Amino acid sequence: MVSQTVRLPDELAKRLEQLASTTKRSKTSYIVEALERHIDECEDLELALSRFRDPDAEWIEHEDVRKELELG
Repeated sequence: MVSQTVRLPDELAKRLEQLASTTKRSKTSYIVEALERHIDECEDLELALSRFRDPDAEWIEHEDVRKELELG
């Protein structure tokens, strides 16, 4: 495991401290969880954008997808 130093704005640090104290969880656990979620979202977005920008991508009309999925 790697140790990383992060500078937090005072208000965010206070909120993190309060949450950790109230829930009896470590501040590190919240930071790791938040980073994992954010990185997952960023990776998903980058994948979607790369597919959107692909000039060879095949597009399917919305109505065709609805029909295929029997959504009306």
